[in-house]
Amino acid sequence: MDQKRRGSSAGMDGRRPALQEAAAEDSRATPAAAFEALEANDLVAQVTDRLARAICDGRLAPGQRLVEAALARQLGISRAPVREAARRLEQRGLLVAHPRRGFFVRDFSLEEIDDLYGLRIALERYAGELACQRATVADLERLENQLQLLFRLAEEGAVAAQVEADLRFHLLFCEASGNRKLLKLFTDIAGEIRMIIVLIGQLYEDPHRIAETHRPLIEALKMRDTARLDAEIDHHIRVGWQEVRRFFAERGAPETRDDSLSDEKPPAEKGGI
Repeated sequence: MDQKRRGSSAGMDGRRPALQEAAAEDSRATPAAAFEALEANDLVAQVTDRLARAICDGRLAPGQRLVEAALARQLGISRAPVREAARRLEQRGLLVAHPRRGFFVRDFSLEEIDDLYGLRIALERYAGELACQRATVADLERLENQLQLLFRLAEEGAVAAQVEADLRFHLLFCEASGNRKLLKLFTDIAGEIRMIIVLIGQLYEDPHRIAETHRPLIEALKMRDTARLDAEIDHHIRVGWQEVRRFFAERGAPETRDDSLSDEKPPAEKGGI
């Protein structure tokens, strides 16, 4: 019994540095958004969903640090599910990890925005040209079903789910081109495109409007009108390009990624976790 007691006491003592570290991080945390305690089943999936929604509705802003200890305390769980959820969101392109500093909401320099949109607009315009020649009836049905899903999610106010559905629409559009190399290129940048779609969602007050902007693409594709589809794709993507670039310019985004790395800023104070 004495050995068990000593072992238990040692275990508690062994956790003190971790608790002190958590307390120190809590003291540096940004003002916390309201998160309810989670149920025990599938904690990682629940935390992933909560964080994704917080990023999508702007409570976690680009460049803001994710303070694991503070979030775990709010949710009434250990830090392990929070860390695993952060890794999942890193894979989806919503978070980035910095060694010894933790996870941050994905941020962009103006140069990165231009590079990403320049590549995306070239890919999707070429996809449209090919799709007018190769898209099958099944391809068109999948795109129409995805558009209806965008409207349903807008009606439900499911912001995070609408982001995923939006990305899926453009993935299906590239699939309709029948060009596997093109589809692979799009998939490679899908994580960054997802974050861009998140930001566009914050710039539109009406989520139905986001869904509506996809309708002209399907209509032009159904008519096999290459010139019209090319113009619609250009407009659809270029408007978002201008708005997202303006958003980052107004919040002082660096011109290049090198500038942001050489002049690092502290975590955003607005929004909290």
